[in-house]
Amino acid sequence: MNHSPSADSSMPLAARKIYVSLDTTARSKGSDNIATQVDKILSSQPDLAATLVRNGSRGMFWLEPLLEINTAKGRVAYGPVTPKDVSDIINQQCFDDVVEHPLCLGFTEELPWFKSQQRLTFARVGIIDPIDVDDYISHGGFVGLTNALAKTPQQLVDEVKDSGLRGRGGAAFPTGIKWQTVLDEPEQQKYIVCNADEGDSGTFADRMLMEGDPLVLVEGMIIAGLSVGANQGYIYLRSEYPQAQHILNQAIKNAKAAGYLGENICGSEHSFHLEVRLGAGAYICGEETSLLESLEGKRGLVRAKPPLPAIEGLFGQPTVVNNVISLASVPYILSHGGASYRDFGMGRSRGTLPIQLAGNIAQGGLVELAFGITLNELLQQYGNGCKSKRAMRSVQVGGPLGAYLPAEQWHTALDYEEFASIGAVLGHGGIVAFDDTVDMAAQARFAMEFCEVESCGKCTPCRIGSVRGVEVIDKIISTDNDEQQRQDSVNLLHDLCDTMEFGSLCAMGGMTPFPVRSALKYFPDDFLPQPSTEKAQ
Repeated sequence: MNHSPSADSSMPLAARKIYVSLDTTARSKGSDNIATQVDKILSSQPDLAATLVRNGSRGMFWLEPLLEINTAKGRVAYGPVTPKDVSDIINQQCFDDVVEHPLCLGFTEELPWFKSQQRLTFARVGIIDPIDVDDYISHGGFVGLTNALAKTPQQLVDEVKDSGLRGRGGAAFPTGIKWQTVLDEPEQQKYIVCNADEGDSGTFADRMLMEGDPLVLVEGMIIAGLSVGANQGYIYLRSEYPQAQHILNQAIKNAKAAGYLGENICGSEHSFHLEVRLGAGAYICGEETSLLESLEGKRGLVRAKPPLPAIEGLFGQPTVVNNVISLASVPYILSHGGASYRDFGMGRSRGTLPIQLAGNIAQGGLVELAFGITLNELLQQYGNGCKSKRAMRSVQVGGPLGAYLPAEQWHTALDYEEFASIGAVLGHGGIVAFDDTVDMAAQARFAMEFCEVESCGKCTPCRIGSVRGVEVIDKIISTDNDEQQRQDSVNLLHDLCDTMEFGSLCAMGGMTPFPVRSALKYFPDDFLPQPSTEKAQ
């Protein structure tokens, strides 16, 4: 790599930009302090003529705070940066080329971890100013909407069907089929609701996108409205996401001012209005019918189905309820065509999935890849093993209701059907890693306890079953029981899991058995009484 600036590669003064992330994770690691230091330097040295841009995160969280400087050859990354490093970096010829510095990582787009991804939905995250409409447009924004305005609603729905896009929130229901159901309902008030109540453990893709490229979500919701005949949209946002709330509201305000929201969008006869509504701080409100109840101002209780929300949803009207990533994938589909999106992936799992690496992992962050990569490739190639440098023992995929997978299942490809075939769920793409100090009996107990705390309480299998589940697991691992009593408790736990799985009103109780059964099956020794051994959760 060339480390010396060339005479013909100087960056024009007007184009000089320094990027520091405003993503919540980056801020938690000190990016605001980096931005403050950059601002001070630029203010004290006006001859630099550079601009500070607060962008989204590239997803390489182990390298945050990341500082990027654009050059004529591309953006160069430095990290993790401390405030005292900033002056040293900027006062070199950093705007001309890669410079010799201990924290210099090279050209961001050429970093192996980043270069090997297929960024479709997250193509602009970390690149643009999140709330700048012109910046969004200059990077391909609103092309999908422009194309959508020239099509009929049925043509739009058919395009989404052709893409093979399935719900990215976890259920994996075909998005186009859901939209078709709403479109086929008689002409009346219809709604688009974005489920941004991201609550699964180890997940942050929704937040990262809303903070790094909120306008792609706005555009996706407008296209959804055009597709089914809805003129009102709501983003039901997790209350624990204040940064996302602020950025979304600014993005909506700017989009409206530019003519992309409100009456007669883009000079057309179509109208679309969009609001952000804060969630109730309950995990169960991530379930679509409970979300709708909460959005209506009621307690977040699960509704019985049928009727489906697509027929009787918000305020009893036909409603599209989709996850953030589902809706944010639509602009790419309308820009490049459904076939282009479908070209990525495998089997019935088409397109890409934002995969979140968390837990005891050396390189935590987000990677967007086509379906088909194996868990082991993700954990080693991208995650680089455990942060503790101990052996990895178990991985939970799909949030707190996902199965715990042992090493022999890490060859499984990320594909909805492949995961279902081993009794697991892919869910929202969150992966949480555990090293060999984990106590899997404690993790199984946590799953039942989590359900007990977060259940809406409407159905008996979930409300009572989770309480009894905690009690039974405590009996299994108790040192006071003989082997027969212990085996009776194990049998009882399996019966209880059957009742919860097949009798619960929604996936909250229905999926809690997944982590419990997988822990029992693959890590049985952890359920043996071990009075003298203590393991970390």
